[in-house]
Parts: sequence; C-alpha cells; structure tokens
Amino acid sequence: MSESIKVIVEKCIGCGLCVKVCPFSAITIVNKKAIIDLSKCNLCGACKEACKFEAIAIFKPKIEAVDFSSYKDVWVFIEQERGKIAGVSYELLGKARDLAKDLRGGVVAVLLGHDIKRKNQELIQRGADKIICVDKPELDNFISENYANIISHLIVKYKPEIFLAGATTCGRSLVSRIAVTIKTGLTADCTGLDIDKEKRLLIQTRPAFGGNIMAQIITPNYRPQMATVRHKVMKELEPDAKRKGEVIEEIIDGRFIDGRVKFIEFIQEEVAKVNLADADIIVSGGRGLQEGKNFQLIRDLADAIGGAVGSSRSAVDSGWISYSHQVGQTGRTVAPKLYIACGISGQIQHLVGMQSSRVIVAINKDPDAPIFRVANYGIVGDLFQIVPLLIKKFKEGSKK
Repeated sequence: MSESIKVIVEKCIGCGLCVKVCPFSAITIVNKKAIIDLSKCNLCGACKEACKFEAIAIFKPKIEAVDFSSYKDVWVFIEQERGKIAGVSYELLGKARDLAKDLRGGVVAVLLGHDIKRKNQELIQRGADKIICVDKPELDNFISENYANIISHLIVKYKPEIFLAGATTCGRSLVSRIAVTIKTGLTADCTGLDIDKEKRLLIQTRPAFGGNIMAQIITPNYRPQMATVRHKVMKELEPDAKRKGEVIEEIIDGRFIDGRVKFIEFIQEEVAKVNLADADIIVSGGRGLQEGKNFQLIRDLADAIGGAVGSSRSAVDSGWISYSHQVGQTGRTVAPKLYIACGISGQIQHLVGMQSSRVIVAINKDPDAPIFRVANYGIVGDLFQIVPLLIKKFKEGSKK
C-alpha cells in the first residue's frame, strides 16, 4: 500500500482551515466538506496539522527493516564525451573522498565508453580507489538506455552505498532511469552533500519551492542513496601521481544494449566566446538594466576584463538575452574567480548559482538588495554611471 490521504467526512465541518494552509491549492470545500484533489496533493501534511477536528488522516505503509550491511563504497559516474572527462566528475570524486572517509569506505569511479581504459590511472590520481571500467564499441556514444542498463546491473552486483552523478543533461537522463530500475530514491540538483555518521545516511541538500528554501533530503529505506550534483559546487582534488588503485574491467554482453535506440549524429552546441562554466571572470546583468539594449554595457565590461556574460533569470524571461547565459537555480551554476553582478537584486534562485564565486562584486542602487549580503565588495549607485567608468578604467589599464 502506498502513502495516501483521506478526509473523514463524519468529522469534517467545512471550516476551510485546511484550504488556507495547503501550499498546492489541492483542497476545496464542497457542500461543507473538504475535498482533496489527489493529483495536486503531495502529502505534505500541512492540512492535517491545521485541522482542529482530526478530520484528515494520512496513511503510511509499514516499511519493514532492511539489512544494508552488505552495501558499501561511494560510486561516482564518470561522464565523458569523446574521451574528455566532464569537470563535474572530478568534483564529485573529490567530494566522494570526504563522504567515503565518514563511512569508512572507498571511492569507486564507474567509467563507460569505448577506448577509454587510458583514463583509468587519471581517475585514480583524482581520488578513485577503484575503477569499474566497461569498454565496449556500442558505448562509444552516450545512449541513456544502454548506460542505465549496464550500471543498474553493476549496482545489483556490487551494492554501492551511495551513487553520485553530475546534474548535467546526461546525468539527469541516466540516473533517473537507474533509480526507477533498481527502485531507490533520487535527489536531483544537489548543492550540498554530508553524512549522518550514526545512521550512515547521505544528507542531500538542494533548493526547493522555487529556491526559497534549502531542503535536506535523506533516503533511509533504500540503497543505494542516489543524487545528482550541480557543476561547480564541489571542489576538485589536485592530482596525486603517487596514488594507486584497482581496476576492474567488466565484460558486458549484448543483452544490455537496447537495439531500439541508435546514435545518428552529434550536433555541437554553439557557445559564447567564453564558456560560462569555465570562465574565471563573469559579468552578469539583471532587471536593473531596464531593457535589452542596455546589455551592451555588460558585454563591454566583460570584453574589457576578458570575462563571460551572465544574466539573472528575469533578464532571460524578459527576452533581453538567451537562456545559455542564465546563472542560478534554473540556469548555470558557476564558481569564477571574479563575479560582477550589475543590477541584480540577489534573490535566492540567483545566489544558488553563483555564491561559490571566489570574489563577488555587486553594483546596485538599492542598499538593501540581498546581493550585498554575499558580496565581498558592494557599490551602491546607478550602474549606468558606474559601469561606463569601470570600462574606461579597465581599458586604460590594459594600454599601460
């Protein structure tokens, strides 16, 4: 039996208290009785707590205790494209070392592809204690069905305690399939990971309710505990040439290859002159620019200091700049050496994507803007006066 909710009609008087507290507008009053729309309800329990007449009941299935003692190690899916490993994979190996230390386990890198065995030693130098490598021609190009079939098989065989992947297009499509196949929980787009040492639980932190709160999620009843993590929120380890590790080469037969799916062509995305994810300097503009044509100021400042152009979600929603420039919860997560925010108020949705920047400079005419709470340096004033002066000074400096 799955978790469910029910209105006890005999006790309900239609007072409407439950309607007021429901965050999903899932409850209405009909003929003085509460009616719950189950397609909208997520069983948060707010209505039950608000009801003074005990007219709402939530039924939870009885979960039998499961022995997880045979599950061990922290696994990291190594995302690669044409032999080049994604930066988020290195970041996850670094974080996995911290998690594995708390669990007294090891770090296992899961590497799938073709002609990729040469990467094994590099992954060991980057933090892996063990590599599970599947090198097969059919895995030359990422097809989520094939990768998910193989990794699900490996998880059942080796029983990892934790499985991590990057919150990338590939990672999201892959890990969701694995979670459904092996019937475990999955937390997407995490910005923080920690361990409850006593209970051996992975504490998964991610933005929720549109970024207005930071939720901590656990998976106490299933294994492995699975999460995807955003790029640039974890720190890579420096390569250690002295590290040694074990390599397991798994031989996988054709039954794990889905013949219904074929790779046709890879079309490279057109990117800006400087890639946001890799940029050391980013200049971002927000609603304070007032209209799209004023983004030229941001571009000019970025050009003057060799940076990339970013934006807030409001600027993208207004059509002033393309989505590929968006920084924040629903855009890119970045961690440059210098981040300059021009006319950006600093709502939590934006801060989630850039607060790991080494130095943050904020320019805003509102002295109470939230962006100043995370900024290392704040300039209160009109960006249309300040930014041109900065551009002029930087250009003068480059000529000397």
